[in-house]
Amino acid sequence: MTQFLTAAFYKFVELPDYAALKEPLQAVCQQQGVKGMILLATEGINSTLAGPAEGVHAVLAYLRQDPRLADLQHKEAWSDKPPFYRMKLRLKREIVTLGVPEANPAKLAGTYVKPADWNQLISDPDVVLVDTRNHYEVDIGSFTGALNPHVDSFAQLPQWVAQTPALNPATGKKPKVAMFCTGGIRCEKSTALLRAQGFDEVYHLEGGILKYLETVPPEQSLWQGACFVFDERVSVGHGLAVGDYGLCRACRMPISEADKLSPLFEDGVSCARCHAITSEAQKSGARERKRQWKLAKARGLDWVGACK
Repeated sequence: MTQFLTAAFYKFVELPDYAALKEPLQAVCQQQGVKGMILLATEGINSTLAGPAEGVHAVLAYLRQDPRLADLQHKEAWSDKPPFYRMKLRLKREIVTLGVPEANPAKLAGTYVKPADWNQLISDPDVVLVDTRNHYEVDIGSFTGALNPHVDSFAQLPQWVAQTPALNPATGKKPKVAMFCTGGIRCEKSTALLRAQGFDEVYHLEGGILKYLETVPPEQSLWQGACFVFDERVSVGHGLAVGDYGLCRACRMPISEADKLSPLFEDGVSCARCHAITSEAQKSGARERKRQWKLAKARGLDWVGACK
């Protein structure tokens, strides 16, 4: 039985009083039994929340009482397990860190393209298609023909943009570029980055991969693989169905059933990616957290230490 509603949303909007919003919003989330993550900054809000449907909708209604957030849009998905175990509300310099002040989506974002029109755009051979996500996200799924910047963090994208030949052709004419990300926030800021650098034809997928997977039928889809999400679902597919990937609790990377066959994989402790870069002390600590989690589960208690 599905009982946990997940809502993902963001909005680039000027919030000079963002720090003052934290405590009242934290209290509402606690009252409604909602958990997840909310980031607040002067440039806006970015969040993924989960909990009982009435609680999630109550938090959204509270946010929309602010005239600046009245048109806040969100995406929904359901799961039978809690996607989050804590509620975290953080104040940040940026709601998604790029480190380029002139990349202001409120002023320079590219052209939105609806999921229904996305296939036509990216099938154009003159369009450079860019996946703006981190390498481990791209590894488990992407759009056919998309460039992979192979970045470890979003803040590394500007350097890749400056160096990649596909975005700096020998003719001197800047190409037409289409960019995408999980929910829309990173590609919205990415297109602002390109426009700030003089690119005229820049497009991004409205609602991100999640909205595409939710609305485009599988038989018409140009998406291959799974979409990584930053919660306990780990990955989703078409129709936002929860995928088959697990999560390495040591490095937070997605792991497949094949990955679990590696002799370096130890559930809750390490995987082939991180085994060599974690110390024995770290591995011992992870084993102890796993032991405590098993004890708590056997006693019917909630214990989230293994899920950090």
